[in-house]
Amino acid sequence: MAIRIFITGGTFDKEYNELNGQLFFKDTHMHDLLELGRNKVDVEIRTLMMVDSLEMTDEDRELIAHQCVHSDEDRIVITHGTDTMSETAQFLAQKVKNKTVVLTGAMIPIKFGSSDGLFNLGSALAFAQTLPAGVYVAMNGRYFTADNVRKNKQTGMFEELKAM
Repeated sequence: MAIRIFITGGTFDKEYNELNGQLFFKDTHMHDLLELGRNKVDVEIRTLMMVDSLEMTDEDRELIAHQCVHSDEDRIVITHGTDTMSETAQFLAQKVKNKTVVLTGAMIPIKFGSSDGLFNLGSALAFAQTLPAGVYVAMNGRYFTADNVRKNKQTGMFEELKAM
């Protein structure tokens, strides 16, 4: 069965405006990334929204949860901004049962060329295929359970809240 990929925005899909120096959303880069990574996993892609995670609302999270619950696929990858990824993971863990959901993102936009996004996407696809049902965050080659992860704002890295 295919893995469902839900796009929600975040740094992953941001573009750079050379005139004013601002980052903005145009379209997802998911198809290009899967081709670049020579992906052979059957995927179904759907863009739910293109928002910066700092601007994500509870209504946005409800939509993501609804889409996960009603997805035919029981293995799901969600691209998401890193600033509130942990909050969304915790929210989804309360709402989505009997499915493997992996949130991932990028610290540097894909369009910058030196992004961690391709590596994180590949890791998320692998984790989605191998982890048991639950909600996870996949960043920098590691996975974390939804109830035990945070983004360390000083280091820019994801870490466990408490050692397992």
